[in-house]
Amino acid sequence: MDEQKETRIFYKTYVDAIHSGLIADMGAERWQTLCVLAAYMDENGECYPSMESIAARLGITRESASRRVSRLVKYRWNGKPIVSVRRRREPGPGTWANNVYTIAPESELQFGNKERNSS
Repeated sequence: MDEQKETRIFYKTYVDAIHSGLIADMGAERWQTLCVLAAYMDENGECYPSMESIAARLGITRESASRRVSRLVKYRWNGKPIVSVRRRREPGPGTWANNVYTIAPESELQFGNKERNSS
């Protein structure tokens, strides 16, 4: 029998997200949106899912997902953004590729086994 080894990727949430009051402050909607974005995160905290993918994972329309992501990007915890966004251009005039989101360490989310900076 052919067995394929499955590579599983994960992110972890530090309990500080709960004990510090971050989750309570950001609210369920922003936290849920952050968790969906984090499912696409790499070891540098960067992710670039399409808005259609985000919407599908949240079970909402693309327009609603766009509003949610916008609110998440505007959100600040202790004066710092949890998620930042950078728009990438395709070669050619006025053509946008996709957004690159960066999830900050302040989110208390970490990719895989990577160790958190204690700064």
